[in-house]
Amino acid sequence: MEYRQLGASGLQVPVLSFGTATFGGGNEFFKAWGETQLDEAKRMVNLCLDAGVNFFDTANVYSRGLSEEILGKALEGLRNQVLISTKATFTMGDGPNDFGSSRIHLINSLEDSLRRLNTDHVDIYHMHGFDGNTPVEETLRALDDMISSGKVRYIACSNFSGWALMKSLSASERYGWAKYIAHQAYYSLLNREFEWELMPAGIDQNVSTIVWSPLASGQLGGRFRRGEPIPKDNRTQQGGSHGPATDYERLFTIVDALDEVAGETNKSVAQVALNWVLQRPTVANVIIGARNEEQLKQNLDAIGWNLTTDQVKKLDAASEVDPIYPYWHQRQNVKLNPLPKFY
Repeated sequence: MEYRQLGASGLQVPVLSFGTATFGGGNEFFKAWGETQLDEAKRMVNLCLDAGVNFFDTANVYSRGLSEEILGKALEGLRNQVLISTKATFTMGDGPNDFGSSRIHLINSLEDSLRRLNTDHVDIYHMHGFDGNTPVEETLRALDDMISSGKVRYIACSNFSGWALMKSLSASERYGWAKYIAHQAYYSLLNREFEWELMPAGIDQNVSTIVWSPLASGQLGGRFRRGEPIPKDNRTQQGGSHGPATDYERLFTIVDALDEVAGETNKSVAQVALNWVLQRPTVANVIIGARNEEQLKQNLDAIGWNLTTDQVKKLDAASEVDPIYPYWHQRQNVKLNPLPKFY
């Protein structure tokens, strides 16, 4: 297993982590992701550990806490061998303080997560989304207090815009509080907007990327192909997808290129797509999910080898998309606005 340093911290993480949003299937949205129960969850945890993956990602909002509960039970007796990340911010109740990144909601959310996970600390605590109602100073001071208490080791954010990330980092620096060391972000061959601003910000500020949905809700898993019916049992067709509507012609062009590279490497389409993400700047970790043990085994084989530069360029060309303003304007003068070093 390869390990990478996570941002401006001393924490080393494996390049793959296991995302447990598939645990529980507590409502219709998450049933489309998966319905893994405890016995299979334990087997998946052991498969991960056997492969050197000791990093497990969850969130309080996943099946309204059920994912955390199942993960906590699956990790019984293993806590000192693993890293756990969980998240807060999104709605967890009907009350006026049951959402957001206010001090009151974060403290309550952390205590609830610790109880469900059956642990006295989490290794990485993510703000699941930006809260535009709460001052960033209130959020960051509360998180800094959690670190001082020993209940949180490191903090990170997720789904932030560039300005929200920079505002938060600035406040932490101004007051001497803990900084976000990573940004958990939506990024794949199909969804490359992350490269326009958030990746350059991560390079500049030494904030690593933890990638979620690297297979674009399964659309880069090898089952979506030109001239074939769209799979009906896929998450995107069952109401559990994230992101904008898919441009299928562009998707099929990307899959055609993935097929070519898969043939050259003797790997699957999904493994090639995951390996491409792992070779991008700022990426320290990619979250893999799986509905079942066979999917997990296949995804675990995305590491231990690398695409060639020519293969990466082929996939880049197939997945390139015109950026929106001001990024298309900045790209007219790359001397002033150099691109991340992809090769």
